[in-house]
Amino acid sequence: MRDATQCVHHPEVSQEGYASLAVPTHRASTIVYPDGEAFLHRAARGVDGYTYGLHGTPTTRVLAEQITRLQGGLRSLVVPSGQAAISIPMLTLLVPGDRVLIPDNAYPPVRTLGAQYLAPRGIEAAVYDPMIGAGIADLIDDRTRLVWIEAPGSGTMEVADIPALVTAAKARGVLTGCDNTWATPLLFKPLAHGVDIVAEALTKYAGGHSDLLLGSITVADMDLYRRLRQTLSALGIGVSPDECALALRGIETMAVRLAHCGRVAEDFARRLAPLPQVEKVLHPALPECPGHEAFRRDFKGASGVFSLVLTPESDARLQTALSGLRVFSIGASWGGTHSLIAPMGLAPPRSTTPWPHRGPLVRLSIGLEDAEELWEDLAGFLARLAP
Repeated sequence: MRDATQCVHHPEVSQEGYASLAVPTHRASTIVYPDGEAFLHRAARGVDGYTYGLHGTPTTRVLAEQITRLQGGLRSLVVPSGQAAISIPMLTLLVPGDRVLIPDNAYPPVRTLGAQYLAPRGIEAAVYDPMIGAGIADLIDDRTRLVWIEAPGSGTMEVADIPALVTAAKARGVLTGCDNTWATPLLFKPLAHGVDIVAEALTKYAGGHSDLLLGSITVADMDLYRRLRQTLSALGIGVSPDECALALRGIETMAVRLAHCGRVAEDFARRLAPLPQVEKVLHPALPECPGHEAFRRDFKGASGVFSLVLTPESDARLQTALSGLRVFSIGASWGGTHSLIAPMGLAPPRSTTPWPHRGPLVRLSIGLEDAEELWEDLAGFLARLAP
């Protein structure tokens, strides 16, 4: 080969004796074929075949398979964010005239998707009380195609009776989907409880270092997987193998991180409950948290995310108190190594049941810093709220 050609064509080198614990990062747009006939018949490779980089590389597939095994599913899709993991099933399953039921405690962008995208296209997104349980049967009509579940709810931490919701939906032939980001498959496996679609923001505990954006969709039905995959292909949605490699690395330590964060968070929740600046601690492991019995029955444990309702008098001093934090950072998202605090406002948006508290809501995500140093920072925050 001449020099210009050698610049383009890489030499083959022996990999004999080479073994690494790391998953290689395969980057590709073009996938090459051994001959013209193989290229012309590339569709015959099926949904699991390699045809174009947008549809996956070995790095993407390793991550998808690892998620599938953790979830106890049949197939998984990796998508660009947790919100994409929620919106793709809805875009796949719903057409004009259909109806989806969304819990009142859902991640706020899910409500936005229903109001600003689905509704103008003739799809009704009706909001239900997340604690309704078997009573959801009364809300399922002939137009309902999907019941969405989030447990615990974002910020408000109620835990739904998922088996009851699933049983009611299945009785009417309606699919169910669950945002399982808070628990991860290490603490709760929705598919084992009859849920059809599991969505997770890999951005959170799987990534674990606040430096990537990814989501996953896991199913136990091959036809449903094909439909979801077709939607991704039609919309031209793919993910970066570099971010998948980061997620694969994060998953290796997820069990250890989750156990530590969950233990510290539950300890903090119990220590915070009697303090005068705290009106209520919203943590599923505490008996007073709505859905506590469902949590004890269905979940293996708690993650490191929970919320505080502060006293109404705290609101005037909240911003000053937040500004004095040394170890906690103020920011959205959660599940990383750094502890976070996020002020959520005075009252979450509710459509079915009124929010019963008058004080401001803050969400905590416990990270990997020294536990007592975190407690001192949190105690100082609360002290600054005192009159």
